[in-house]
Amino acid sequence: MNTDASHRPYTYVRRPLVEPDWRRLPGWRGVGDAQWRDARWQRAHCVKNARELRAVVGDLLQDSFYADLAADVERFATMSMLIPPQMLNVMAPQAGSDPASFTEAFMADPVRRYMLPVHSDRHPRWPSHPRAQRDSLHEAEMWAVEGLTHRYPTKVLAELVPTCPQYCGHCTRMDLVGTSTPQVVKTRLVLKPADRQELMLDYLKRTPGVRDVVVSGGDVANVPWPRLETFVLRLLELESVRDIRLATKALVGLPQHWLQPGVVEGMARIAGLARRRGVNLAVHTHANHVRSVTPLVAEAARALLDAGVRDVRNQGVLLRGVNTTPADLLDLCFALQGEAGILPYYLYLCDMIPNAEHWRIPVHRAQRLQEAIMGYLPGYATPRIVCDVPYAGKRWVHQVVEYDRERGISYWAGSHGTGLDRDGPQDRRFPFYDPIDTLPESGRRWWADGEGRP
Repeated sequence: MNTDASHRPYTYVRRPLVEPDWRRLPGWRGVGDAQWRDARWQRAHCVKNARELRAVVGDLLQDSFYADLAADVERFATMSMLIPPQMLNVMAPQAGSDPASFTEAFMADPVRRYMLPVHSDRHPRWPSHPRAQRDSLHEAEMWAVEGLTHRYPTKVLAELVPTCPQYCGHCTRMDLVGTSTPQVVKTRLVLKPADRQELMLDYLKRTPGVRDVVVSGGDVANVPWPRLETFVLRLLELESVRDIRLATKALVGLPQHWLQPGVVEGMARIAGLARRRGVNLAVHTHANHVRSVTPLVAEAARALLDAGVRDVRNQGVLLRGVNTTPADLLDLCFALQGEAGILPYYLYLCDMIPNAEHWRIPVHRAQRLQEAIMGYLPGYATPRIVCDVPYAGKRWVHQVVEYDRERGISYWAGSHGTGLDRDGPQDRRFPFYDPIDTLPESGRRWWADGEGRP
């Protein structure tokens, strides 16, 4: 009889959300509630390097951690460090106060693992898959105009800004978003923001077949509110646009931004107009672990819903060492749906960007996770686990057409006739690749011998 915890039925226990006490960290002992709730203070005190991290945690982290961090910055990091206090505060909230136990808890923390990766996290043999690419979904190749990806027949992605209030190590847009690292010289947007937005709006006027616009970046929280409001109001003038989704990790990483009176009032204005015009206005955010869902996150989500936003939805990413057990996912989903009013929506397989193999899981494991979480949540709040297949688009993990488990190559049905595959054969299949270290020995040997390299 299998008694492994991963195979035991999940038992639901309602747990209140918790805001860890930031005063436990030496650098924030004098920070009051008003400062903590101030979005400007949060942005001004983001941790951007090891020196600033030391200023917050003092002697709690041992030198071995900083050496590990420095080695990662030098060899592997695809994203620069940018961690708001809100996000740093949820890491290792119950750690002991002596350096050895704090460092151990900090290293093991699931939020730390994707927000602040270190060298020892990376896979020693396969830090990158041979088929990994900087723009792994080829979004820039599908730009109708600069920053506007037209990948699906009725939907577009509008990248208004190439920055975020926080940088996640597994960022799917690591080619464009953030500042350069020793490994990655970032692609740069060329046009001025106003000119880029004019071109986007002009394209949408000329393309009435598009009804759904995801406004993203980067993160819309980094777009000055007047500019963002103006852009959304102009989208609402287009009769063909029926869905608008604002994408912001800041709802979780910097909820203070979405609680600012000017932002809340502005959201009420655009939400009211959207409702009067019959347009669905939603906010999409990004939480990967239950610890990041705090009372402030719930307060910000409620403020958006009270302002008239139809839905606040979560799009998480499956990451090894973070959330790839049924219990991890269900804890996250119950906190989101039951306590914060955020709808669990999608869980993505981590994309095939460089130096991400230690995070990724194979398709068959994602399939088992989807099966394991079925039946616990209401149907409308059960997230769909998807694989974002290059050129093909999002596919539910059970839609795989063919799967070579030995070599870790899955094949998926062709695209919708948009983007680069517009003129391709309708029965074309597109490959996706499991992480090599999860393959049987024969499959690992096949890749090691160079058989699968481009």
